[in-house]
Amino acid sequence: MSGSLHAGMESTQEFEVDGRLLTDVGGTLATEVLSTPGMIGMMERTAAMLVRPALEDGKATVGFEVHVKHVGAARRGERCKVHARLEEIVDGRKLRFAVEVTAQDGRTIGLGRHERRVIDTSTARSA
Repeated sequence: MSGSLHAGMESTQEFEVDGRLLTDVGGTLATEVLSTPGMIGMMERTAAMLVRPALEDGKATVGFEVHVKHVGAARRGERCKVHARLEEIVDGRKLRFAVEVTAQDGRTIGLGRHERRVIDTSTARSA
């Protein structure tokens, strides 16, 4: 791996709660809110994009573990921020991140841990 991949790297991305990120829980809510899978997807994407420029050619990461709590609601149209921080690198290929989503007004929406593994894409075959 590139020497630029190191614990302590962090990134914050802003997003709007809209489209595929929404749920009304099968019609049980009066308004659409950020879904838990949508929130996790934003956490994973931010972690992956954080380390991508620091990987060697032919390498990528895949998520394999998520431990998060979805503790607050974010309604359709709200602006949120997702923050990822690379906390630890194990055996040069297991990446452990702290992840958090906050609403524009500072409320915590979700927080936890996410792990990604560095994989070799140079030997991947086309289907």
